[in-house]
Amino acid sequence: MTTSPGDWRLLQTLSDKPASEVVDGDVVSAVEFDPSGDYLATGDRAGRVRVFAKSDVPSTGLDSGARSTPGSVMRSALFGRSTSNDKASPSGGKTVEYRQWHEYQSHEAEFDYLKSLEIEEKINCLRWCKPINSAFLMLTTNDKTIKLWKLQERKRPVAIVEGYSNGKGSGGGVRLPMFRKEVSVGSCSRRVYSNGHAYHINSISLNSDCEHFVSADDLRINLWNLGVSNTSFNVVDIKPDNMEELTEVITAACCHPTQCNTFLWSNSRGSVKLADMRCKALCDDHAKVFEEEDDPSRRSFFSEIISSIADIKFSSDGRYILSRDYMCLKLWDVNMESRPLRTIYVHEQLRGKLCDLYENDSIFDKFQCAFSGDNNRIMTGSYNNFFHVYDRNGRQDKCIEATKKPNKKPTRPMPKLRGKGSPTKEESDMDLDKKVLHCSWHPSMPLVAVGVLNTVYVFSDDGQAGAGP
Repeated sequence: MTTSPGDWRLLQTLSDKPASEVVDGDVVSAVEFDPSGDYLATGDRAGRVRVFAKSDVPSTGLDSGARSTPGSVMRSALFGRSTSNDKASPSGGKTVEYRQWHEYQSHEAEFDYLKSLEIEEKINCLRWCKPINSAFLMLTTNDKTIKLWKLQERKRPVAIVEGYSNGKGSGGGVRLPMFRKEVSVGSCSRRVYSNGHAYHINSISLNSDCEHFVSADDLRINLWNLGVSNTSFNVVDIKPDNMEELTEVITAACCHPTQCNTFLWSNSRGSVKLADMRCKALCDDHAKVFEEEDDPSRRSFFSEIISSIADIKFSSDGRYILSRDYMCLKLWDVNMESRPLRTIYVHEQLRGKLCDLYENDSIFDKFQCAFSGDNNRIMTGSYNNFFHVYDRNGRQDKCIEATKKPNKKPTRPMPKLRGKGSPTKEESDMDLDKKVLHCSWHPSMPLVAVGVLNTVYVFSDDGQAGAGP
């Protein structure tokens, strides 16, 4: 049964700093829940990765005995169990809180002397892998290099100097040391997948077999084995013999959630292509293409720029595809290529300001999108620190402000004529410096995490508490 947007409230803020202390390296560039939802990872422009562990906290008072530690969360996540019997509850019971579990430096700034090119340390994308024994694995990438990191809790004995005495008198006996186990989290780089891309990497996606992953740059998509770092297989190559004939670039890639032979990739011309590796080793000839023709009356100088797809996602069952370009969000059925099921115009109010957006480079902003755990709702970011949650039918729009004191906007129906709704003055006067580019939806709970500047906001839907996939 399809659900509608509910009553969202701010649960907590992560990595928060005073505005005066924020530097460019603190800006969040990636947000991702792990498959269990017990961990939330964020990457920033300085190449750092922060991992937050879920703890269950009583909603009335702080009872230390009722809390679950990050260590117990890790053990339950590894064995596929939830650490709490209750979902996020707005009244009574337990509520969810994420606490910093570990932080490490994933990438450093480098310089390519052959091309005289500086390589930023910014984390472009991060993906959780299948845990091994008592350790987590995570893929991270900047523009050129992909790394596989291992995160694990370690227990080491620590001697207590005071100890205890085996003598009965104050001056006699030998004072023996005591030991206690101290738990610490360590991270180490297991693999470095370098020299696989000549152009900037824009996305990575883990295969459903949990042994391979794909990485995409502007012109090629490579298939890697997690255990082999010096060899990759090129599965898509759109580089022409003459670069002057180049008409499109690859913008994103995403693997099917259950079929290891299928993956998606999108381009700058607004097309989403589905490839099947069983047909050919080189998947330049797609199996399906999802593309909608532009309305001739709306074409302009900026049409090619705003039609470039920034993000694509499969639903968890593989039935639906979500694509996001600058102006709109499109929901596709895998079995229907002719037209999308829904087209939701997120930034239609900015169509008259495309020239100004081009001059200040805002037109090149890339907004991410996400499915809910039950695939009944979708979300994406916007300006003014707003993000939108829609039901899958595209009939309602819940607009939430990502701030400590959110401005609760009522749920509004979508315009009957696609893209013809008249924007309000508040929607037209958008602050382009405040934007929600990165978002992630909890796999089983009504929780979302969105990144704004250096802060990650976690929101909970009270109306859907307890609803799972």
